[in-house]
Amino acid sequence: MGKLQSIRHDKTQIDLVRMRQYRLGRVREQLKELGYGGIVIFDPVNLRYATGSRNMQVFMLRNPARYAFIPTEGPVTLFDFPNCEHLSEGIETIDEVRPAITLSYVASGDNLHNNAKQWAKEIEDLMKQHAGDNKKLAVDYIPSVGAIELAKLGVEVMDGQEPIEHARSIKNKQELEAMKISVRTAEEGMIRMQQALKPGITENELWSYLHQTNIAQGGDYIETRLLSSGHRTNPWFQECSDKVIQEGELVAFDTDMNGPFGYFTDISRTFYCGEGEPTDEQKRLYQVAYDQVQTNIDLIKPGMTFREYAHKSWKIPDEFFPNRYFTVAHGTGLSGEYPYIVYPQDFEEKGYDGVIKENMVLSVESYIGSPEGKEGVKLEEQLLVTKDGVENFSDFPFEQKLLGR
Repeated sequence: MGKLQSIRHDKTQIDLVRMRQYRLGRVREQLKELGYGGIVIFDPVNLRYATGSRNMQVFMLRNPARYAFIPTEGPVTLFDFPNCEHLSEGIETIDEVRPAITLSYVASGDNLHNNAKQWAKEIEDLMKQHAGDNKKLAVDYIPSVGAIELAKLGVEVMDGQEPIEHARSIKNKQELEAMKISVRTAEEGMIRMQQALKPGITENELWSYLHQTNIAQGGDYIETRLLSSGHRTNPWFQECSDKVIQEGELVAFDTDMNGPFGYFTDISRTFYCGEGEPTDEQKRLYQVAYDQVQTNIDLIKPGMTFREYAHKSWKIPDEFFPNRYFTVAHGTGLSGEYPYIVYPQDFEEKGYDGVIKENMVLSVESYIGSPEGKEGVKLEEQLLVTKDGVENFSDFPFEQKLLGR
């Protein structure tokens, strides 16, 4: 391959106003269906979904310093980090911005409980103003001191993950177009990785090409460090390291990339390092993983239940079952999301039922590696559920050499 020139994706095609309004509407539909008066959102990914506003998203994953109150009917109030009110100017889904009260000991010290009382009173006042006598308030994640003080005020705290996850599971046209841009960005990074993959490069060096491409295209971050080579590909979930990649080794990775517009690209590939011929065992592992992914893609139809899909899914050989991936398929949006569909053997203990619906986006997973084996193969595709089946977001090729072609 020649040197790849960076592609600047046309992002003007995305109607951000329509996308934001659709997503906020989806949240409110779920709140209304469940009979809740409103929701407080702390999770920065959920916050971005519901309002279209972001601010130091990774920082906010561990610091409860930004949140929003969304009534089922009425104006949305965003509570932002100090002196950050200007960041949400022009976002029509946000009616008011107030300074946040950070519910953490590091920010409050011995004032934490007093601050929590002030925080709870402010939320209770908004509930009374916009939800009337309805005291059912959903919260996605909340520091314990906040929940305690809300309960003292008679607010009935409900789990907010259910309405948010169901809202996020069905995409509109603008979301799907944004997701395609994220996938194209990831594919560009993966091409750069292929070009750079030579014996002697470290796993970390190779992984950096995906990060750099994502940032250059306006993406956000990568959630995991799932790239490994050689013996480190088995078992899966070993994080990227300074290991030097050798001639003839497999290199497996999972993008887990929050790209442009914050949309998640979750596809996996396994490369072969070097100009030689893969071993018969490497080809066997790759073919089995490829068969699993392709079989399970072909099964997807709207209207199927999660249980039905799990039980019809490709039957993993006993040899590979102990090291199986934890899902057969899962939802994808602004991150990995609802639903998780597990193996039929795990369904009664870990599974739950539901319905695969049109305009869901699912990532179909495979990890194939024997506990007694040297290497493993990770493959994954990201697909839109259509009225007739699926549309694959990615056309990134599989390794023909590993497929024996």
